[in-house]
Amino acid sequence: MKYYLDTTTDLPFQEAVERITGLLKEQGFGILSDIDVQQTLRNKLGEDIPAYRILGACNPPFAHKALQTDPNIGTMLPCSVIVRQQEGGGTAVSAIDPLVAMQVTDNEALRDIARQIHDKLQAAISQM
Repeated sequence: MKYYLDTTTDLPFQEAVERITGLLKEQGFGILSDIDVQQTLRNKLGEDIPAYRILGACNPPFAHKALQTDPNIGTMLPCSVIVRQQEGGGTAVSAIDPLVAMQVTDNEALRDIARQIHDKLQAAISQM
């Protein structure tokens, strides 16, 4: 089962980061965290990988609704969106599929919220 939503683009890496950040904002998401995995692995391990960022995206109204439904759901927040430079050229953009992630909760109310978040993440990714 595919656990993420994804697309590729010909945009250079940094432009792709800026574009997906703007598209997420249009869908009501803010970026709570921005992890530069490339820099972290270089600093901590001396390893060099292509550009790779993990954006922690959060849509506050949906996060609030989810936390009211299940206070422990914060263990699955925020939604991770990755932007990574592909070795053959281009940039990949992927996000966790909240529908797949919420299956483990066995909570129908959370699945309804996940469907709405899925649709918003898919809308942003599909415009890349």
